[in-house]
Amino acid sequence: MPLALYALTAGAFGIGVTEFVIMGLLLDVGGDLHVSIAAAGLLISGYALGVVVGAPVLTVLTARWPRKTVLLGLMAIFTLGNLACALAPNYELLMAARILTALAHGTFFGVGSVVATGLVAEDRKASAIAVMFTGLTVANILGVPAGTWLGQMFGWRATFWAVAAVGVAAFAVIALLVPAEKQAPEASDWRADLAAILRAPVLLGLLTTVLGYAGVFAVFTYIAPLLTQIAGVPAGAVSPILLVFGGGLVVGNLLGGKLADRGLLATVFGTLVALAVVLMLMAPAMHWPVSAVIVTGLLGAAGFATVAPLQMWVLSKAEGAGQSLASSFNIAAFNLGNALGAWAGGLAIGQGSGLGSVPMVAALFPLAAIAVAGLAVVASRRAGRAAAERPCPAA
Repeated sequence: MPLALYALTAGAFGIGVTEFVIMGLLLDVGGDLHVSIAAAGLLISGYALGVVVGAPVLTVLTARWPRKTVLLGLMAIFTLGNLACALAPNYELLMAARILTALAHGTFFGVGSVVATGLVAEDRKASAIAVMFTGLTVANILGVPAGTWLGQMFGWRATFWAVAAVGVAAFAVIALLVPAEKQAPEASDWRADLAAILRAPVLLGLLTTVLGYAGVFAVFTYIAPLLTQIAGVPAGAVSPILLVFGGGLVVGNLLGGKLADRGLLATVFGTLVALAVVLMLMAPAMHWPVSAVIVTGLLGAAGFATVAPLQMWVLSKAEGAGQSLASSFNIAAFNLGNALGAWAGGLAIGQGSGLGSVPMVAALFPLAAIAVAGLAVVASRRAGRAAAERPCPAA
């Protein structure tokens, strides 16, 4: 893989840390800014909202810019946003800074996916996307625990200063290693790009992403109480077990990319089936500590094995028009899945079914994603036949 791809990985690492590290600092932030834990938790929702809004809007606004310039601009927004977080004097400005930082998230991964696939041969495109997303997985394994420790030792603001420094480093390596395009992307009408995305195969592909990832976060959001209250694991063992989950993320991410290069459609369906099976196995496995640890690692592997195939699948369905926009929309779809899964898991607990029901509820999402993916395949074939039967324009 070219070095430029690892420059994108560095940017992905920084973005991953700033997205997830706040989960370990909610008590510190809430206490310092004198807000409740529930209010501090909204900093996570605000970030997700920023991703969903920022992904399509910034992609449209920067569509005619050279992609390297876009990536550098996004890392600048990311760095300034984290500096604003570190300096925020109150809760309201911290929320605004979090949303500002999130604006760069979706477009970075969306445009970065297009750049990554352009750096490698045709048969390595999905693997290239997986390498870039490795930054996100390493952020969960190393960056988030380190950032949490730093915030607990030196104050939560120190974490955001450190992440801003990561942003500066990522800006530098992208500027140094990512090749400049020989020419800017062709001017395109965002309305035409949006029309391409609104075709049934692309929309169904995006819905597949939402449903597939909802299954992951329906469980992962509540993984700590599942481990302590169902499996009987000591609270102090949760962090080491999450390292097992993080290791699964890395393995699953790279494996999903390699398999997708060999057969994209089969990998999309295969990884979703694997995710559904793992989630169904979690229900009984969570009753014993050893099996709970094993299945937690499998959840990480199965969950992230879907990422590169789903990203590549949506890119392929938007081929010829609006690829960057479609890619950014798919990043937004992952975040919508996060929110949907967390809500569904909470609903299952709140309705009296209890924590033990969460894995089975979560399994319904990848099963639904498989059905939607099947509809997407049918829609793609119909669109292909319609295009083949369309009369050619007269010369």
